[in-house]
Amino acid sequence: MLPAVPLKIVGLHGFTDRVVFANYSHARHALVDLLAANLTCSHFLSLNRGKNFMCRLQCMFSHTSSSERLSLEDTQQWSQSLERLLESKYGLATFRNFLKSEYSDENIEFWLTCEDYKKIKSSFRMSSRAKKIYEQFIKAESPKEINIDYHTREQIKRSVKTPTMHCFNDAQKIVYGLMERDSYPRFLRSDVYRTLLENLAAADATKG
Repeated sequence: MLPAVPLKIVGLHGFTDRVVFANYSHARHALVDLLAANLTCSHFLSLNRGKNFMCRLQCMFSHTSSSERLSLEDTQQWSQSLERLLESKYGLATFRNFLKSEYSDENIEFWLTCEDYKKIKSSFRMSSRAKKIYEQFIKAESPKEINIDYHTREQIKRSVKTPTMHCFNDAQKIVYGLMERDSYPRFLRSDVYRTLLENLAAADATKG
């Protein structure tokens, strides 16, 4: 008898829920049906079937108007450049979920954190936030330490004492380059991206 399969639903804001299917075949067919039927839900679905199984499958974004729904054309454009991918809210969310499935999401999380940091107007809040970013991403052996050179790391260590909105710029450029050369090409070759394209194409064909 095949074991039951837990399907973990991961929301964009981190909440989770679980649905249990009788076996892997049922779970996989359910995912395909959901993707083909409606790719407009606000959750990602992740399915765990061991090391070699696709950890996370994106699907369905909801609470959007018909004009904002994910289309095959939009999804195909993610392959044009990393910049194009990150400009899409659906592209960014899918990319983040893919990186989390590989336990390699520190670069995108740092990049997004820097984007938010640069919007801070209050000097007090900027100082507090800069220290937190340093402790989380920059400091050696930090929880989400990013791969940057010693010189850049030391430069940031000095600059966070009197931070400006630009103090993480060099590190952010390095991290963007790493994603562009490594994570982004892997994403484009991934089952996650291919499955999404295939199911969007199938959905379009059904409509036609």
